[in-house]
Amino acid sequence: MKTALFIMLTSIAAFSTQASAADVEAGKAKSATCAACHGANGISAIPTYPNLAGQKPAYIVQQLKAFKSGERKNPIMAPMAAMLTDQDMENLAAYYASLK
Repeated sequence: MKTALFIMLTSIAAFSTQASAADVEAGKAKSATCAACHGANGISAIPTYPNLAGQKPAYIVQQLKAFKSGERKNPIMAPMAAMLTDQDMENLAAYYASLK
């Protein structure tokens, strides 16, 4: 019984580490395209475009996936999101969440 519990907890810990393996520096590098509308530091100078700095990572990923899938329609964001992998989205989210 203890062995099964140990294996289960080890598996959960390994999965948790993999699931949150976002790379802030990779997100920063990928954000160059985003900066045109959302600002170099995630603060938009355009009133109708949202600030990304300080947003929660899960929210950013959710929105990017919705743009990519077409669930959320936006002629500007759809092609931007279409070019992103899931890892890119995680990295971007980690980067923008790190900006306060």
